[in-house]
Amino acid sequence: MIVVTGATGNIGRSLVDRLLADGAAVRALTRDPARAQLPAGAEVVRADLTGSAADFAPLLAGADALFLNLAAGGDRAALALVEAAAKAGVRRIVLNSSMAVTDTPADENNFIARMHATVERAVRDSGLEWTFVRGGNYATNALAWGPAIRESGVVRDAHPGAQGVPVHEADLADVAAVALLDRTGTHTGQAYLVTGPEALTVADQVAEIGRAIGRETRVEQITEEAAAEAMSGPHLPKEAALELVRMFGSTVDAPAFPLSDAVERVTGRPARTFAEWARDHAADFS
Repeated sequence: MIVVTGATGNIGRSLVDRLLADGAAVRALTRDPARAQLPAGAEVVRADLTGSAADFAPLLAGADALFLNLAAGGDRAALALVEAAAKAGVRRIVLNSSMAVTDTPADENNFIARMHATVERAVRDSGLEWTFVRGGNYATNALAWGPAIRESGVVRDAHPGAQGVPVHEADLADVAAVALLDRTGTHTGQAYLVTGPEALTVADQVAEIGRAIGRETRVEQITEEAAAEAMSGPHLPKEAALELVRMFGSTVDAPAFPLSDAVERVTGRPARTFAEWARDHAADFS
């Protein structure tokens, strides 16, 4: 049995589909099973991961492996789940971590890196088998441009020339699935930096979405302050958002992270391009 947190999220939904296709038993955790629309083959369980650690035991009963995503409940919930998994006899954790983690003291200077590095340390210290999937430049981040593209075709961003290596959520799910299903130990103790196959600027990505939907799209530059204000929310304080915006600004000359072939090395096939992602999500921008 594989327990999937964040089962209705972009990565989790793809992961549930992939695991079921491979014949695995899946327990998919969600706050609202009635609205989850997950496959009938999954055991869909109501779970509020912001509850106490004692509430997690039934969720992990009989499980061999756990896919842990901080987006499902935050870092405190993730730490409690790691502890509960060890007590429940779970053998393996695959953590959806962040490419911001560098395994150096610099991790303490970055909000995103610090949060994920803390959970990584807890997983390592748990004594369980582990694999870290360090993504972060998610292609799905572009979904935030949906309202602007639908309304006017104009995306407002502080750094149109910022470069990234956007990765398709299905590729992150595929890498996680291989690690969760690993029977040889090949992926135990591995931290995979998972990227897309090409570096693209924000302007490149917006143009690619335009091609996918058959409309003219462009980027209009705004201040860093305005960009952080638009990005911030209940789970991302404005200070952290401004930190991210400034980090994006540092990638105008070159991507913050090198291209990685982890998708191909782990899954045996090339990573999906952003153009493929844009076509897959054309309905979200139309």
